[in-house]
Amino acid sequence: MTIEAEYRARYDTTLFPIATKLEALLQDILSGQARIDRISTRPKSVDRFVGKANAVTKDGKRKYDDPLHQIQDQIGARIITFYKDDVHRISGEVQRYFHAIESKDMLPENEWEFGYFGNHHVLMLLPDLVDPHFDNNLVPYCFELQIKTLFQHAWSEANHDLGYKPGQQPLQSDELRQLAFTSAQAWGADRVFNDLFLKREGR
Repeated sequence: MTIEAEYRARYDTTLFPIATKLEALLQDILSGQARIDRISTRPKSVDRFVGKANAVTKDGKRKYDDPLHQIQDQIGARIITFYKDDVHRISGEVQRYFHAIESKDMLPENEWEFGYFGNHHVLMLLPDLVDPHFDNNLVPYCFELQIKTLFQHAWSEANHDLGYKPGQQPLQSDELRQLAFTSAQAWGADRVFNDLFLKREGR
């Protein structure tokens, strides 16, 4: 059976219902938290999974030997907040309920660069999210959670659409600089809105 066929069986039978239950649980956990714009979950699409599973390194070697077990974002969740200071507050609240395998802030490589920003977690799936009738061989052990501000989310979505579609020509140097410029603007807007919010709150 091909990777595509194996993943499609997993997508149809387990990933979609688990993602639906996970979204409801996150909504419940965070129902009392202020300044959350949206909470969403989704299984990774078949096309995107297959593309990631077939990825190769710079020296031409396959990136994943066992993609069905190694790729951790087969189920993805997003929480979009208003302000930067909300991100780590919400992150801490989520980690009261889920065991974290990995947690990190995604940042450009150095302070002279602008690009992707976000708070990422790889979290263990709770047993309650998995129907006992599911074939355990089709159930991932974890999911990926991204927590971002509205500006971080908007930039990353547009950046992915512009730069990562299969078959597209790579962006030119000047185009990459334009994307970095928009990231810098989003970073600045986040700082301004967060500072204004803190002043209004007397902090």
